[in-house]
Amino acid sequence: MITGIGVDLVEIPRMEKILKRWGLRFLERVFTPEEIRYCREKAAPAIHYAARFAAKEASLKSLGIGLGMGLNLTDIGVTRTDKSPPRLFFSERGVLMLREGGICRTHLSLTHTQRYAMAMVVMEKQVRQ
Repeated sequence: MITGIGVDLVEIPRMEKILKRWGLRFLERVFTPEEIRYCREKAAPAIHYAARFAAKEASLKSLGIGLGMGLNLTDIGVTRTDKSPPRLFFSERGVLMLREGGICRTHLSLTHTQRYAMAMVVMEKQVRQ
């Protein structure tokens, strides 16, 4: 049973400005080391950072919470190998919050253009019969 849906849209030029102004200070407050490594390897890192930022925000929305309500942005991450679609992963604190909410599965979809990056997250609870 779907228990939450979240969508977020990020302007890539805005992400580029933030990256230029705040650099590593911003990256380490928002992204996991794995995400930073992944995005830095790309020809246009800002696109990938923007998509991951949108995924974090969409995740919070799908949980019905906002920033400062139990999870930090670094508690939520996006992982991807060349052969798999992007997936969400959560810190120990995030996993506990999902379990407490009865959430058994998360779904993530990312898309981007040169100007925008968007993420959609769906959270599922197991239905007991």
